[in-house]
Amino acid sequence: MDKAIILTNGLLATEDAKTAHGLIRESNRYAIAGLVDALHAGRDAGEILDGHYRNIPVFATVAEAVTAVQATYCIVGVATSGGIFPGALLDEVKEAIQLGLSVVNGLHDLLSDREDIVALAKLNGITLTDVRKPKKMKELHFWSGDILSLTTTIVAVLGTDCGLGKRTTTRFLMHACNTAGIKAEMIYTGQTGWLQGSKYGFVLDATPNDFVSGELEHAIVSCAKETGAKILFIEGQAALRNPSGPCGAEILISGCAKSVVLLHAPKREHYDFKPALGKIHSLASEIELVEKYGSKVIAIALNTEHCNLEEAEAFQKKYQEEFGIPVLLPLEKGVSTLVPVFASLVNNSKVLQ
Repeated sequence: MDKAIILTNGLLATEDAKTAHGLIRESNRYAIAGLVDALHAGRDAGEILDGHYRNIPVFATVAEAVTAVQATYCIVGVATSGGIFPGALLDEVKEAIQLGLSVVNGLHDLLSDREDIVALAKLNGITLTDVRKPKKMKELHFWSGDILSLTTTIVAVLGTDCGLGKRTTTRFLMHACNTAGIKAEMIYTGQTGWLQGSKYGFVLDATPNDFVSGELEHAIVSCAKETGAKILFIEGQAALRNPSGPCGAEILISGCAKSVVLLHAPKREHYDFKPALGKIHSLASEIELVEKYGSKVIAIALNTEHCNLEEAEAFQKKYQEEFGIPVLLPLEKGVSTLVPVFASLVNNSKVLQ
C-alpha cells in the first residue's frame, strides 16, 4: 500500500474528524504513516483517538510530515457539516501538492472544481481524487429486483442519530463474523468506507436520489455473487428521523435488510447536538419504526460518549432488561457476543422475495 498522511487542521479530537478516526483504526487502501494537526503535534494519533498507541505520529506541519515519513498521498481527514473546507485546511492541501503529494478528498467541496488547485496539481504532476464526485449517469444503476433472488443474510447497521459509530461498528461486526468462520462482507455507503479499502458500496450522499436504491442493490448483489459471503452488513447513514438528513428507509426496503443493529447514544438529547433539530426519539419509538418497515432490531449498540464505564454498563443492563435483546458496548467490550445470533440468521436464511 502507498504511504499517506492525513490532514485534520486542529479537528482531530472532534466529531468532524471521523474520516481520520476511521483511517486511524483501520486502513486497507493506504498505509497511514502520519497525521498533520498542529493542535496535537508530538503525540500519537491513536492515543488521541481512544488511548491506544498505533505508531501514527502527529506533526505540526505538512512539511514536517513529508520529511519524516516520505508519503505519496495526502488525505483530507475531516467530514464537516455541509462538506466545505474548514479554516486553513485548503492551504495545507496546496502545500501538500507543492511538496509532490497526490490528494484524496472526501468533502463535498470538490478539488477538481477549483481551477487553481487543478492547475497546481498539473504543474506538480500529482493526482486529485474527489471521493464524493458523482458518478456519470451511464455508470449509475436503477433498482431492478435482482436482490430478491438472494439467500444472503443482510443486516443494516443504523443509528438514532448521525456520528454514532455506524461504520466502525459495521466493521467490527464483519471482522467478528469472519474470525468465527462466517464469511462476511461490508457494504459501504460513505467516503470513509471507500478510503478504508472496502470494495463494495457507493457514496450515498453523492448519488442522485433516483439511483440510491439501484446503487445499493447493485453493490449488494455484486458482493454476494462475487464473494460468496453468507452475511452482508450495510453501513447506515444519518438516521431515520434526523431532519437534516433522514436516511435509512432505502437500506431497509431497497436493500432488503430484515435485521438491524441499532446504535444509540444514551446521553445525547438532540439531533446533531442541535436543539433546533429537535429531540432524538426514544429507543422504543425507533425500534417500533424499524418494525413498521418490515425489519427487526436484533441488537442495540451503545455509543458511550460522555459516559464512564460504570454508566455505560448501567445503560447496557437497563436496555437489555427493557427490550430483551443483546446490547453491545462495541468500543469497550467488542461485538463477538452477537456472533451466535448471526450464525442462527445465516443457518435459517432463505430467498428474500
